[in-house]
Amino acid sequence: MARTSRKANRRHPLATVVLIAIGLAFTGGGYALFSSTATADSNVAASQATVEEGSKLFAANCATCHGMNLEGSAAGPNLLGVGAASVDFQVGTGRMPLAMQGPQAMQKPPQFTEEQTAALAAYVASLSPGPAVPTDSQIADTGDATNGGELFRINCAMCHNVAGAGGALTEGKFAPELTGVDSKYVYEAMLSGPQNMPVFNDHNITPEDKRDIITYLKYLQNNPSPGGFELGNLGPVAEGLFIWIFGIGAVVALTVWLTAKSN
Repeated sequence: MARTSRKANRRHPLATVVLIAIGLAFTGGGYALFSSTATADSNVAASQATVEEGSKLFAANCATCHGMNLEGSAAGPNLLGVGAASVDFQVGTGRMPLAMQGPQAMQKPPQFTEEQTAALAAYVASLSPGPAVPTDSQIADTGDATNGGELFRINCAMCHNVAGAGGALTEGKFAPELTGVDSKYVYEAMLSGPQNMPVFNDHNITPEDKRDIITYLKYLQNNPSPGGFELGNLGPVAEGLFIWIFGIGAVVALTVWLTAKSN
């Protein structure tokens, strides 16, 4: 009986391992919960600080035209619903703040740093949601250039030229050249429709199709014309003018020279 009692009271060999595992599980779970909560609080604090910084910048540089609550005025449109993407495009390319009134906002060196631009975008987005700034995967030039070229010719070439060289519009306006433009700004322009450009939301042109268009533009930029001098990629008008001035002119000059020589 004594031997049986000792066996009944003896601890199982794995009991210590189980106790250690339970202790580690509770400790690790508590640490993970604490660290995730602390990280979330830190992110919220950073986001709030960014919005507050953007609020100050907006009040000092934008509110005169666009109103403190984005309601707009006679000097500038309302910004309700434009989202962070539109602000990032307009401010990041230097089009805003305006240097002067004109047919359209001209691109110039940006007035704000990238951090200040992000703060302005965050502030506007906090008051009225809209299209967000695209992610790196959305603007990567790893799409289908063939599909992008077809979409570009259908939706963009009538203004920007099939080679992205830009073109003139009515009343002193123009479609800018797209060579050398940051992929992020191309994507944001499609989302927000700046100036005379229509809005191509994700229902019109999907994010994948937008990436294909960016891939096509980067292909044009990195692969110069194999046919020789491009004449600015301005199309048949420039090419025809070149032929008339230099080609026909050379023929006339040669004819005059041969006639003079024979006489």
